[in-house]
Amino acid sequence: MPSTETLHEVLEFDRHAEVEKITGRLRRILGRKLRRRGLVVAMSGGIDSSTCAALAVKAVGPEKVFGLLLPERDSSSESSSRGRLLAEHLGIEYQEHDIAPTLEAIGCYRWRDEAIKATFPEYGNGWKNKIVISGGLKGGINHFVLVVQSPEGKVSEKRLALKEYLQIVAATNFKQRVRKTIEYFHADRLNYAVVGTPNRVEYDQGFFVKNGDGAADVKPIAHLYKTQVYALARHLVLPSEICAAQPTTDTYSMPQGQDEFYYALPFDKMDLALWARDNGVEPARLASMIDVTEEQAEYIFRDIDAKRKTTAMLHWPALLIEDIKRTENG
Repeated sequence: MPSTETLHEVLEFDRHAEVEKITGRLRRILGRKLRRRGLVVAMSGGIDSSTCAALAVKAVGPEKVFGLLLPERDSSSESSSRGRLLAEHLGIEYQEHDIAPTLEAIGCYRWRDEAIKATFPEYGNGWKNKIVISGGLKGGINHFVLVVQSPEGKVSEKRLALKEYLQIVAATNFKQRVRKTIEYFHADRLNYAVVGTPNRVEYDQGFFVKNGDGAADVKPIAHLYKTQVYALARHLVLPSEICAAQPTTDTYSMPQGQDEFYYALPFDKMDLALWARDNGVEPARLASMIDVTEEQAEYIFRDIDAKRKTTAMLHWPALLIEDIKRTENG
């Protein structure tokens, strides 16, 4: 593990100044560019959305922030309880809306389970599942493994074929897209703007769903590493249960860390790896910082570059066949 001193030196920042900068710019963006009255924040109970909600309250006041809790069949009960705790702590109006019936109606669970059964024919009611990433840190090509747990507790795993992997991901992406639809309903109803909650690593590495959690009017912490988001949450004196919460996808029915599904590194090491890539650090130095071999550090840099390339289109607007010219007043 990198030393506390190394983390402190690399990712240290002035928390008070950062809060003032973010909240000041939020107010200006909201009033001058977006021309909206307040902010909508979907709160998962995780550190990123919780910190964004706290910053929104500090920017415009609790009476102009509307919170949403949007659980579904596979959500952890802890997510909703932390979300309610946060809303009450911040003193904001909020609404809890179970999106499971909507997901059921549009086939989310059916499409997902069909793909899982192609890999595990015995999969059925009472089973749990998740997807984990494998291979990249060892120098191989990243591939995905499906993990299932029977009602009796037996855990099995198999490498996923591409067709089944894509179908499971496409089905679970319904969850983020339905949530975003609800966020924009309330934003339209209240004449508010929607807050996006990605941190720097998520934003940079494309760990979001296009037109799902990637959609927003403003993204207050996309420039901050997750380690810094945790520090900001503590500075803002958020409840200890939230400040201690570990990053999860909260998408699959089995507990799943973000490092299992996407990064293959814990968030603190991933922060340092991305910082190193952005600052021209050699693989040998990164290796000593995060306690891996130099060869593994080279693999990590390649994986960062590969994700930037393959997920670039997630950031793009719709592409036009021909540029549309407008006059200055048009």
